[in-house]
Amino acid sequence: MLRSRSLVILLVLALLVVYTYLGMGYMKQRKEHEVLAAHISEVTKALGEIPKPAGDLDEQLVAAQAGLAAEQGEFPGKLNSTRVINTILSIADDCGVRVTPLVTEPWLTEEVGEHDYLVFRLNIAVEGSFQQMASFVSQLENSELKTLLIEDLSVARADEQPEGEGITQTTVPVSAGLSLTIYTRPPTSD
Repeated sequence: MLRSRSLVILLVLALLVVYTYLGMGYMKQRKEHEVLAAHISEVTKALGEIPKPAGDLDEQLVAAQAGLAAEQGEFPGKLNSTRVINTILSIADDCGVRVTPLVTEPWLTEEVGEHDYLVFRLNIAVEGSFQQMASFVSQLENSELKTLLIEDLSVARADEQPEGEGITQTTVPVSAGLSLTIYTRPPTSD
């Protein structure tokens, strides 16, 4: 009987050890489960805050691609240097100023950002009244030369000042030096 009692006690102790071991594992898993449930709840809440995508994404993509193509079409190909100079001289004539091309540089390729462009630079001297000069610069910026930039503009009173009572601030003769740059698409290599 002693033996069966010892056996029962050993069996009960073994069961207690196994139950304690399994119970501790279960408690540990329960804590991990609670932490994971909290993470799942947070992620679900964050996903709920993400706005639904617009239903017309394909239409927006088509419109954006059409806009890009239109803008790329507006960017001119290489212009004829003579045409550029004639355009500038025609604007000068319309504004009543005298333009003297001083220096032109040959077309060269320059990298701007990630793209290459053909660039034409021209330095000119302009003489006329202040009002005529302002009109010339305005018409130049709004001309058919859409990619023309005025990189430098220096204005000074003309050396010869006419005398008389008709001289006002807008009719004061001035001379200006302009450094112009025109960008065009590079030639495509087919």
